[in-house]
Amino acid sequence: MQKTSPGWLVATGGFFAAVAAILTWRFYGSMTAIPITVSISFWLLAVICWIAGVKIQGRVEEGLIGQDRSQMNPVTIAFLAMLGRASAWGGAIFAGVYLGIGSYVVPRAGELSAASADLPGVIACALGALALAFAGLYLEKSCEAPPPQSGETIG
Repeated sequence: MQKTSPGWLVATGGFFAAVAAILTWRFYGSMTAIPITVSISFWLLAVICWIAGVKIQGRVEEGLIGQDRSQMNPVTIAFLAMLGRASAWGGAIFAGVYLGIGSYVVPRAGELSAASADLPGVIACALGALALAFAGLYLEKSCEAPPPQSGETIG
């Protein structure tokens, strides 16, 4: 499995930001409000990914990866690597979406009451999604197998 490219995440986020900006500039009057509570899922998942990454790095450094009960199962690490990858991509996509919405909301927050009401939610969601993307990348990186020691053979 190849590592997730940060460049592709940025490009994907940029694409979704452009699409969201176009749609928001055209249909903002028809959109529902964006409360700050929408960002809770982004922040919660980002914290989970970060904590899992720290735990896995500690287990790898201590050599506690294996099939014993006191060790972390490699299949669990593979599942967490996929969670990290999915979180990175989801965070990039939603960060782009909320940055695109922010391109309309931020300049108009002083003149439109709906935009000023949406501003905290848009900012919290954009920052939460960015945190999720970074935490997902960190979790995926933490799940990498360390290189073999000198003299060890693979397989």
